[in-house]
Amino acid sequence: MMEFIEQIQAFFALHPLLTYLVRILAAMVCGAIIGLERTKRSKEAGIRTHCIIAVGAALIMIISKYGFADLLNELGTYTEGTRGADPARIAAQVVTGISFLGAGVIFKNGNTVKGLTTAAGIWAMAAVGMACGAGMYGVAFLVTGVILGVQLVMHWFNVGNDAYSNSEIRITLVDSPEIRKALKEKQKELGITIISSRVTACDNNTLNMILQVRLKETIPFSEVVSFMDQHPEIKSLSV
Repeated sequence: MMEFIEQIQAFFALHPLLTYLVRILAAMVCGAIIGLERTKRSKEAGIRTHCIIAVGAALIMIISKYGFADLLNELGTYTEGTRGADPARIAAQVVTGISFLGAGVIFKNGNTVKGLTTAAGIWAMAAVGMACGAGMYGVAFLVTGVILGVQLVMHWFNVGNDAYSNSEIRITLVDSPEIRKALKEKQKELGITIISSRVTACDNNTLNMILQVRLKETIPFSEVVSFMDQHPEIKSLSV
């Protein structure tokens, strides 16, 4: 078994491009796993974004680790005049540089902020890509599993505010005690938390309501249509 492993290592030592390719592909797989989970939740950064981030970070790590090999002599020390060289400085810039990309998916929606979890995932995905670029496959896939597990567990059990989704509900209706009662019952049934509201009274006893809400689960279209059919007082409803 050891001989077989040594043969594989010798093969890749003779073909460094294949070594780089394996590391980049490993980063791409890790990015696809996290990106798939984000895509299923209709997040802004999906499979392609996470794959590109992971692959790019892996490439940067490879450049940082092997791109300065010509500075070393046969003894493995820096040649004269290059003692102060620091190849790791390129990889170090990823940690701060990727933050600008993560900031692009954070935005404010009313009184709530969306995209923080996605931004954190992007930042972590860059680190996973760097690990693959450095050849640390075990820790890369381990962290990928941890990130995926955290995302799934937090959504399944709704742990913490970031496990809920924020949305805006707009309703135009003819006001009556019956429709108010129906709205309160539906709010309790769906577990909707109202963060802020704006109600405007119009002619003919009509109300325009804009609600910033926090949802446990996305309200399906069929649920919206069914509720409107049951209550003709509702003239329009958007979620």
